[in-house]
Amino acid sequence: MITHPSRPAASPAPCQSPGPPLDVVDWRYCRLREAGFPPVLASTLARTRVDLHALLQLVDAGCPPELAARILAPLEATNELEAG
Repeated sequence: MITHPSRPAASPAPCQSPGPPLDVVDWRYCRLREAGFPPVLASTLARTRVDLHALLQLVDAGCPPELAARILAPLEATNELEAG
């Protein structure tokens, strides 16, 4: 049986808005933070054309958020994510 260390709980993000729906970038940021991505990386990825669902699947499978971002980053964005 494979066990994965539990992720530290991300700080609560206001992903559920009582009013109109959140902006897409804000929603992506919230989802990434809930999954354990650090704030700066979540902000960068929320504004990047990267497959959010694939990122979350990798993290759910035990991949560290930083590595998941590198795996799915377009080649030209790799330097931006590393500088992040």
